[in-house]
Amino acid sequence: MPPDEDHASAGQRQLAEEQIRLHAREVDYAVREYPIEVLVAKYVDGAEEGRNEIFVPDYQRNFVWPDELQSRFVESVLIGLPIPYLFVADVRAEDEELSGRLEIVDGTQRIRTLAAFTSGVLKLVGLEKLSHLNDSRFEDLLPSRRRRFLRTTIRLIELTEHADEETRRDMFERINSGGMPLNPMEQRRGTDPGPLMDLIKRLSEEPLLHALAPLSKASVKRRDYEELVARFFAYSERYERFVKRVESFIGDYIRDKQEGFDPATDGARMQEKWSRMLMFVEQGFEHGFRSPRGGRTPRVRFEAISVGVALALEARPDLRPERARISPWANGDEFERLVTADGANSRPRLARRIEYVRDHLLASP
Repeated sequence: MPPDEDHASAGQRQLAEEQIRLHAREVDYAVREYPIEVLVAKYVDGAEEGRNEIFVPDYQRNFVWPDELQSRFVESVLIGLPIPYLFVADVRAEDEELSGRLEIVDGTQRIRTLAAFTSGVLKLVGLEKLSHLNDSRFEDLLPSRRRRFLRTTIRLIELTEHADEETRRDMFERINSGGMPLNPMEQRRGTDPGPLMDLIKRLSEEPLLHALAPLSKASVKRRDYEELVARFFAYSERYERFVKRVESFIGDYIRDKQEGFDPATDGARMQEKWSRMLMFVEQGFEHGFRSPRGGRTPRVRFEAISVGVALALEARPDLRPERARISPWANGDEFERLVTADGANSRPRLARRIEYVRDHLLASP
């Protein structure tokens, strides 16, 4: 190898080493091992009061494993297959009563499944290797098998109290980049926690939103209402800056907005903007955010109506909803094409459907 190439290679290696040192974090951890009986008890005892020793943090996903997947996990435990480590993190809290608890970074579905099975809630279904256990619950096992099941140990990797918050969030994001991936909102709750995300969650739970924009149970579990709220604020404030990647656009908005966010002032203003928009839609749009042709709530239709209404109200605060004037165009073919056409997430189409609603509302006398 020529000397200059060898020198370049050595220099590159040195730069790489500097990058490793720059980005390396001190990840202080310990390996624990608990019997299932103890692990479930630490998760269940005190859960209703929010004082269980092992708990699911707010940024984690709702319980989404179907019964078949839960049953397969139980089957794996019963026949002795290796079980992936659970990842937990020691919590530092101002309240001494809550400090030292363990938040689940990865393993929520597994520990919830174990709790559901041992409490008799889960009925096993779809098993192939242990087909005779289909339609069985924990109490249907032989007493000796129940004892052995409860003694089976599960290993945990515990980030200790010395691991910083950035390390925990980074660990959560990296762990969940494979397998059954988290959707964008689930990721954001883990990587961008804060008062803005708390506000989005609270607004997503409003009954009026659920009445105007019905979603499936699966969508609700995957935090789709929170996604709708986040899109409303991001597009209503900066839709003209949208390029074409929705996930990064919404994520950038939340991170920017989160800095210096004041719940008392910023939160109150956003709450008022949100409430005015919902009340206007309730009174002016006979189908709410639903498609008049199928009763569904397409995201693009929600975006067009919600943001278009908000922009119109900003331009004319005295604007009043008149269903007789709104229904013809809101239920018409032209608007339906705008919210169903291919390329709905391109900037021109996003602007066209939002401004279509805004301009039709502002054209009212």
